Amino acid sequence: MTSYSSSPSPSLSFLICTTCGTQYPTTDRTSLTTCFICDDPRQYVPSVPGGRPTFTTLEALQRDPSVKNEFHPLSLPSCGNDDRFVSVVTTPKFGIGQRAVLVRTTTGSGKRVNILWDCLSYIDDETIETLRRRWGGLHAVVISHPHYYSSHLEWADRFDCPVYLAAEDERWLARRDDGKQVFLREVETSIVVDGENTGVKVIKLGGHFPGSLVLLYDGRLLTADTVMMTPSGRSNWTVDALGRPRERPKGVNTFSFMWSIPNMIPLSADELVRMWQIIKDYDYKSAHGPFLGWDIEGEDLKARMLESMQIQVRAMGYAQHPFLQLSL
Repeated sequence: MTSYSSSPSPSLSFLICTTCGTQYPTTDRTSLTTCFICDDPRQYVPSVPGGRPTFTTLEALQRDPSVKNEFHPLSLPSCGNDDRFVSVVTTPKFGIGQRAVLVRTTTGSGKRVNILWDCLSYIDDETIETLRRRWGGLHAVVISHPHYYSSHLEWADRFDCPVYLAAEDERWLARRDDGKQVFLREVETSIVVDGENTGVKVIKLGGHFPGSLVLLYDGRLLTADTVMMTPSGRSNWTVDALGRPRERPKGVNTFSFMWSIPNMIPLSADELVRMWQIIKDYDYKSAHGPFLGWDIEGEDLKARMLESMQIQVRAMGYAQHPFLQLSL
């Protein structure tokens, strides 16, 4: 079999934005003078003189011996390793630096089905071989929002699998392939592979982007940027300075809800209310954000989701908003 790195495919030379990792269907550097993803107010321009965008290619990245993808099984205090959820990260950090998560499911018939949550720009022979040999490849890719569209068609082509995207965010695609891209139009979508339900639910919350998604499987909520873990949310509040049990301080949030994360623009109160009306119908015991180590667990996470939304609404000056009266 011809290796990926030696493949004559022109996509290896397609330009990739070094700031956000979006791959464009062109090799002509004179025709691509800016990145429309980075020009959007939700993203940001590179910190170089004049904000000049820069581009690379998969071909160039694959030639760099320091660049690789690493695999990290989920590890939580309550259960140790849960290798049904495996973070995939590119090192050294490239673009935004997000993780993709390999979700290893089992259908009712016992078939193992692998779904990649979010995507990375970098893919090479070693990544492909590891996923195929160790876990049986990929059967589907689901991407939370346009900032992580990256080079998803490279992954779809190599694993011959569909990519699920929110229909509301179709305008943010730099590359298109009607045979691979599946646009989700419902609030909830159950991922089905070869006629079998995988148990994976994709939920459209919106907010950050109109179609921003989260993924729920076996009580674990994968949120990407749709729901962000705060530093206080990721902190350990279980013991005090003397090692005695303690409770989380009152009024400390767990999550934040942002229209723009890097530019620190929050979502409106009305948008949070709309998102809550969707997410309140689901139960989860852990939540997992866009970066390695951004994992929170607890039986009270739904209550903390509501509490965090209410803290944000109150902090924006809506002290009398009816939403503040809600409780579980």
